[in-house]
Amino acid sequence: MATSTDKTSTRDRLLDAATELFYRDGVSIGVEALCRAAGVSKRSMYQLFASKDEVLAASLERRAPEYGRRLGLSAEESEPPRPPRERILHVFEQLEAASVQDDYRGCPFLSALVELKDPGHPASVVALRAKGALVETFRAEAERGGAKDPDLLARQLALIFDGASARAGAGAETLQGLTKTTAATLLDAAGMN
Repeated sequence: MATSTDKTSTRDRLLDAATELFYRDGVSIGVEALCRAAGVSKRSMYQLFASKDEVLAASLERRAPEYGRRLGLSAEESEPPRPPRERILHVFEQLEAASVQDDYRGCPFLSALVELKDPGHPASVVALRAKGALVETFRAEAERGGAKDPDLLARQLALIFDGASARAGAGAETLQGLTKTTAATLLDAAGMN
């Protein structure tokens, strides 16, 4: 009989494999390939998750906090808080840095949304929540920084972020020096110092 440690280990292996495969190969990856990569049986997968859709949603949910930390969306307790403008521009610096990595495929949440095309899909719900958190971070920082219209600026910044990450993920654009300067132009126009 499997112990809770075995189930946790199996779950972690499945989510680790799902995170890598769905990001690299897309959401159409089959259950057999997923289970093979995780080193677990399909039976074990279905004991933990009702469907591949649930595995995808859980892998995105699990990925969200680290993704946010990497972009600088969550304030680290060891660092002094950054001014709003600097915090927003830092997100775009991180995007530019990530985009030059060989394994960069764009924003994992945007990729899932585009591939799934169904806002009601369990993974889409998770992805929309993650994208909403980005917009809300931009809005809060824009408000803190005295932007004329924080809501509009947040949507504009999210559009730049998503468009840039999609173009770089598809290999159609190099982001170095592009997204940060574009975001800075928007911040200037919105009255953020």
